[in-house]
Amino acid sequence: MIRLNNHKQGFIFDPWSFLGEKRRKLLDDSWAGIFQKEILPILPVIELFPFFNPSFGRPTKELHTVIGVLILQQAFDLTDQETVEQLSFNVQWQYALNITDQSDESAYISLKTLWNNRDILSAHNLEIKVFSVITDKLRDVFGVDITKQRLDSVHIRSFMQKLGRIRLFSETIHRFLINLKRSNETCFAEIDEEIINRYLTEKALGCFSRVKPSESPKTLETVSKDLYTLVIQFENNSEVCGMNTYKLLCRVLTEQCDVSENTVTTKSPKDIPSDSLQNPSDPDAGYSGHKGQGFQVQIMETYSDDKDDTVLNLITHVEVEPAHVSDAHALIPALESVNERDMKPDELLADTLYGSDENIEKAAEMQVEIISPVSGRNKKGRLQDFSLSENGHIVSCPQGHQPVKTRKRNGRYGAAFNSENCRNCPMKDSCLATHGKNYHYVNYSDKDIRISKRREYEQTPEFKDRYRFRSGVEATMSQYDRRTGVKHLRVRGLESVRYCVVLKVAAVNIFRAAAVRSARNRVENPGHILFLSLYRIFKIVKELFRFFEPDSCDKLVIISE
Repeated sequence: MIRLNNHKQGFIFDPWSFLGEKRRKLLDDSWAGIFQKEILPILPVIELFPFFNPSFGRPTKELHTVIGVLILQQAFDLTDQETVEQLSFNVQWQYALNITDQSDESAYISLKTLWNNRDILSAHNLEIKVFSVITDKLRDVFGVDITKQRLDSVHIRSFMQKLGRIRLFSETIHRFLINLKRSNETCFAEIDEEIINRYLTEKALGCFSRVKPSESPKTLETVSKDLYTLVIQFENNSEVCGMNTYKLLCRVLTEQCDVSENTVTTKSPKDIPSDSLQNPSDPDAGYSGHKGQGFQVQIMETYSDDKDDTVLNLITHVEVEPAHVSDAHALIPALESVNERDMKPDELLADTLYGSDENIEKAAEMQVEIISPVSGRNKKGRLQDFSLSENGHIVSCPQGHQPVKTRKRNGRYGAAFNSENCRNCPMKDSCLATHGKNYHYVNYSDKDIRISKRREYEQTPEFKDRYRFRSGVEATMSQYDRRTGVKHLRVRGLESVRYCVVLKVAAVNIFRAAAVRSARNRVENPGHILFLSLYRIFKIVKELFRFFEPDSCDKLVIISE
């Protein structure tokens, strides 16, 4: 049976009056007040209805409480046991979840209930719905300006060990042998006893982590041959081929080795694909040559030109990818995601990898201006040094010489210059013009024109003034990690990693909203600020009297009383 409370309905008598006025105000001004009043009533509990019988069975834990607890667990980076304890004894959590009594039904959640509901959310990507609902609500409550946003990524790691190639081979074989022994003893008995002794005992397996550098090539050759032997031995056994651990064997063999005429050789590191298996415990993780193994999180947020504490910078989009995926592929999906929720920006700041010409053009079709530097450098000459007409044809070269003729064919432009002028030109070594049969030619395309205009715009004060706000997203990444511990997760696999990452982003939005509300309250109560300022001045004057005239301090104290 499904159990729900109506958190939009008020109380005749205030159940929190026992806290006192000052402690109650602290709660209202904190994240707990934001959570209770704005977030808790709109949590998408209806998404959990299909997984419970509405009229049969034991009543569920109150569903608003369940989703709220899962959010707060990720917000404070707690273990399951710590989460149960916080719900049971932390008044701030109980205030945030609007738990007004101390019964076990309300203020306690079992570990199994926590696990089951977390599995439901992660298996069906319901954390995305939770994030969207919270973000949309905070946007409406705080009047967030979504016209200006910025995009960047941050590298994170799942709960997996960093393995070298030898350990990767040995761990994959070890897991396969254990799985095969449990599920099919007949096939396990067919394996060479030497392989079993080498990989199945913990003592033998630990030897692979202590291989000397001088012995690494020989050891790597041995483990690759053993892996190939196991793959060939069971390649015609449909039951074994269906095992996930056997599929990992095949994946490692394909990615790490070259097989020819029953001979196995390991590939050079540069020939191994970046999406290769990094650890059999987390097959979804990728590899970035710049940042290493793990995943990356794409984050888009709003920003303001002014340093105003009363303006909420809201994270509007989050996506998790294996580390090997390029940032260039993330921009358009991010824009499509926010567009579906009516949060599309007018202009978006992003670094060089996002600003490919293809992305710029696709974003322009969506009426979004991408402000990003152009990648790469001109190897020789610059098209922006030439004068171009409105239709894209060259009017003159950097030295003022006009072309003999121009043409346009299949989207490509060409201009021919007098070879005599070009041979005597002082800029001939750095010019785009190349020597041809009759003339010196400059060939370019519409894409070259667009990139040339972007390079020229990059040098203007206007671009530098607009683009300087992109660096603010780095502070967001720092806050994201400091507050929620996102860079070192306790889970493995893309599904579980996405669940944690998305709920942690939702928590960051809540923390930011609480800070903004507190700042707005200070602005709306200038008398309180004036009182604090006068009090600080009094304390400073009192300390000065104590330092210079010790006898005057007592008089000052009497006057103040």
